[in-house]
Amino acid sequence: MKFTLSWLKDHLDTTASVDEITYALTDLGLEVEGVTNPAARLADFTLGKVTHAEQHPDADRLRVCKVATGEGELQIICGAPNAREGITVVVAKPGVYVPGIDTTIGVGKIRGIESHGMMCSEREMELSEEHDGIIELPSGEVGERYIDWLAQNDPAKVDPVIEIAITPNRPDALGVRGIARDLAARGLGTLKDAPTAHVEGQFPCPINVTINEDTQQSGCEVFAGRLIRGVKNGPSPEWLQDRLRAIGLRPRSALVDVTNFFTYDRNRPLHVFDAGKVQGDLRIHRTRGGETLTGLDEKDYTFQPGQVVISDDNGIESIGGIMGGLAAGCTEETTDVFLEAAVWDHVQIASTGRALKINSDARYRNERGIDPAFNMEAVDLATQMIMDLCGGTPSNVVQAGKVPDTARAYKLVPARVQSLVGMDIPEAEQRQTLTALGFRLEGDMATVPSWRPDVQGEADLVEEVARIASLTKLVGRPLPRAQAGVPAPILSPMQKREQIARRTAAMLGYNECVTYSFIDYASATLFGGGDDATMLANPISSEMSHMRPALLPGLLQAAARNQARGISDMALFEVGHAFHGGEPGEQHLQVSGLLMGRTGPKDVHGSARAVDLYDAKADAEAILSAIGTPAKVQILRGARDWWHPGRHGMICLGPKKVLGIFGELHPKTLRAMGIKGTAVGFTLWPAEIPLPRNATANRGAAQIRDLQAVERDFAFVVEADVEALTLVNAALGADKALIEDVRVFDQFIGGSLGEGKKSLAVTVRLQPTEATLKDKDIEAVSARIVEKVAKATGGVLRG
Repeated sequence: MKFTLSWLKDHLDTTASVDEITYALTDLGLEVEGVTNPAARLADFTLGKVTHAEQHPDADRLRVCKVATGEGELQIICGAPNAREGITVVVAKPGVYVPGIDTTIGVGKIRGIESHGMMCSEREMELSEEHDGIIELPSGEVGERYIDWLAQNDPAKVDPVIEIAITPNRPDALGVRGIARDLAARGLGTLKDAPTAHVEGQFPCPINVTINEDTQQSGCEVFAGRLIRGVKNGPSPEWLQDRLRAIGLRPRSALVDVTNFFTYDRNRPLHVFDAGKVQGDLRIHRTRGGETLTGLDEKDYTFQPGQVVISDDNGIESIGGIMGGLAAGCTEETTDVFLEAAVWDHVQIASTGRALKINSDARYRNERGIDPAFNMEAVDLATQMIMDLCGGTPSNVVQAGKVPDTARAYKLVPARVQSLVGMDIPEAEQRQTLTALGFRLEGDMATVPSWRPDVQGEADLVEEVARIASLTKLVGRPLPRAQAGVPAPILSPMQKREQIARRTAAMLGYNECVTYSFIDYASATLFGGGDDATMLANPISSEMSHMRPALLPGLLQAAARNQARGISDMALFEVGHAFHGGEPGEQHLQVSGLLMGRTGPKDVHGSARAVDLYDAKADAEAILSAIGTPAKVQILRGARDWWHPGRHGMICLGPKKVLGIFGELHPKTLRAMGIKGTAVGFTLWPAEIPLPRNATANRGAAQIRDLQAVERDFAFVVEADVEALTLVNAALGADKALIEDVRVFDQFIGGSLGEGKKSLAVTVRLQPTEATLKDKDIEAVSARIVEKVAKATGGVLRG
């Protein structure tokens, strides 16, 4: 939205500077995108008077002039045909930059005679295209700044142009008066009374208007117009042309320029038909599809079914609310015009404009919303302006439909400003602000003006008050505590576990991945998913057809992409939800990690080695410990088939309470996922960890035993296919209260043991809690250990 300072002052009585106005506009939410101030580039030009002029001795077209300036008399050589004694001119002294010729003036010699400056034409100063001669001023004092003279005698040439960005919710600011209203409410001046007009019709309008029934509900709510006979179309007055040029519009004719003026002055798009080219009445209706129209931009448009147009007996004459047709457009020969003003459905305007790819000023405003209550008044105001500029006799106004009722009121609660914004604004100031913005206050109810469709509730009233008061005055204040003392935790236990797991994994050296919750069917099937319950009805692509059943597929896909780019050593993790169904709640939180390659870069000491399942186990146990897993857990077999059958372990609190799985991934799984080499990893289920019975903000005191621990070694002879894990779990079950740890320290195969046998040696650590262990206590526990191991594995003590 562009406008000039003088245009703004038609509506706002103010002495504020351009800088003050632009700062206030941005602060009000009407962000200033640019300011073009012609006076800035003309500030160094001054007035002079030619006191003497004579022919250059060596050039027929040059004259040597003596020019009186504010700094004395200067000798200037000029080639303009009108350079003569006695005229007042505009002088650029040495050192002044002339924008039209992109040159800084200096002292030079022209055909052997020095010249100390330049007398300028309008084109050289970028004021117009006139360059047949230098500027001759009818008045002015020697030494006076040229911009000061222009401000008094031709202000349009130094009128600053301001451009602001308009948010979709502020259509009222698409008119200069709406901008002036905001500035007046801020206190930068006084809003002038809006011009009014009441034009009585002199005869019945010969052109009637109707709106089809299917169009009035969601196409055109009201359509009004009148015929004006005997107009004389031609160029509009200079002041109107200057305003339109300043904002980037090309003046067309008086009739068209009037409609453009109201479009920008009051956010009121209008249209004028050449009434001599209209056959019969006008009808607003929807298209059947396939109809065509040549628009005022001389482009042909083909309509789709359901678009709203204006037709006469000959066919379509205009695209409703967007663009008129070339056939019924006004020319210099126009003598009778039909002026129309309508209120259009903004959704229909937007869809039609987008479909036809038309970006007109009318569409831009109508799709954002105009003031419906101004519709009939706009007809009279525009009629009066056309009569003032072009003459003519108006008919009565014809109207189809009715002006929509937008009346609504909301309660003004002064305390809401404090609660919603945090600013202390007195009630009297709030009421004054809303009144200045056009709201009508009756008691504590504020009636919204018809030009503010964005105000839809009490909170919007608060926003208006705060916006005018300036949010730059908002002072930050800490929120008061609801209760004294240490506040209760905000995060739930699961959220806290998720946070701790993420931080612990990162601390262990893993890089976090965030992968899609959708994976392809083959990967989902590989990890126990891929059923109909988790299949997406409308997937983004074939590679995202199912909800993920686990986090490992996404990590493996990320690892494969990194491998393809030459990265072989990786430690990746992800914390997120996997899905076991398609209904709400059928999801579970997982923490998964993936290790590949070596533990570190190659070095001379050979300390780097390939990662193994024990690295994954250590990291899994570290994360579980951080999120509150009990110290005593069991390691069992029996994980799903994407884990290596002999190189994995399930971390359990019992056979049916699995907290996590660690180990090496099955080679078949890795090949299917495009992974080269081996990979180890883990998956943890934080929700399976029991919550503490007594919730407390601290970890509790560390329990340090004051009694001596005892360790005993046992060597069992078992079958070669017996897993060490089975033996360890059996020994641990002999006395869960007394046995603290069981650890394998030796394995022996062959020798005197015989074929198919092996020896496993374990250390059992006994930790008493009540009294020091005696020999009989140790012997009793040892006997139970031997019994449990024998029952579970068939092993016997090695002799």
